Amino acid sequence: MPFSPELIIYGVIFIAVLALVEGVYLTIFGRSISLNSRVNRRLEMLEKGTKRAEVLDQLRKEMQQHGKVRSIPLYSMLASKAQKAAIAFTPKQLMLMMAGVTVFAFIGLTIGTNTGLVMNIIISLLMGVGGIYFWVSMKASKRLSMIEEQLPDAIELMVRSLRVGHPFSAAIQIVSREIEDPLATEFGVISDESAYGRDVGEALKDMAERLDMQDMRFLAVAVTIQQQSGGNLAEILAGLSKVIRARFRLFRRVKAITAEAKWSGKFLSGFPVAALIFINLSDPHYYDEVKTHALFIPACIAVGLFLAVNLFVMRILTDIKV
Repeated sequence: MPFSPELIIYGVIFIAVLALVEGVYLTIFGRSISLNSRVNRRLEMLEKGTKRAEVLDQLRKEMQQHGKVRSIPLYSMLASKAQKAAIAFTPKQLMLMMAGVTVFAFIGLTIGTNTGLVMNIIISLLMGVGGIYFWVSMKASKRLSMIEEQLPDAIELMVRSLRVGHPFSAAIQIVSREIEDPLATEFGVISDESAYGRDVGEALKDMAERLDMQDMRFLAVAVTIQQQSGGNLAEILAGLSKVIRARFRLFRRVKAITAEAKWSGKFLSGFPVAALIFINLSDPHYYDEVKTHALFIPACIAVGLFLAVNLFVMRILTDIKV
């Protein structure tokens, strides 16, 4: 069975799609928006002479714009992840990027493969929509992971600030200056909102809901309760920092224990699909003798359902709440 170079071409085009999206993103919005950058984006914008109110307005727009358009059918599956990732692209720009990379993938497939027009269109759509979804999902996962790791350090910095006599609003401002992004910009927005009159507890709660982070909800609740009933906020936050670190260690341990089962489920469900694609690309006529059988389509549907059930069951078995 001769090997078809089209498999490599598909992979190269998909990687090129991701590289194209990332390159356009960094070119338009600058290197500081990258999660690999140590630059605090909010402070960089302020240092360039942009007014504080304008910086706050732009950052709030980027953080909230995707949550307001979940009613769009095609975009609804991206909205939640794009909001968590704080993608600076507007929803309209993101959908235009989908169309652009779809056309890019179609041109690449047309030039590099001998696949038919209909198949090229289908694969191009999958690469365009799937590539953008994969890119946004990757950004969201990385950003949330970094925030989760930064949060205990940020809370401890607030504790030290409170113990030396700073008010809580000043403690948040110190965090926004001293730690790195992405959490620095998030707390910078809260600091600016507080300066313009918004309640700190409400701002923290809004951030926790937007990011869908349980640890951030704990922080928002702790601050809100202290504002309403009083108490030593420094001691409360010190205890909260210890709890978050303990939960984080437990979560990592659970993740390590369930990793084998998760990858086993993905492999068992993905391998038949990958084998089917490989066989069809290597020998397009391999299934010609059975395609006309009456049970061919029902069997394909049944196999697809079993693979989906396998993923669903494995996800339930390994979804351990911490």
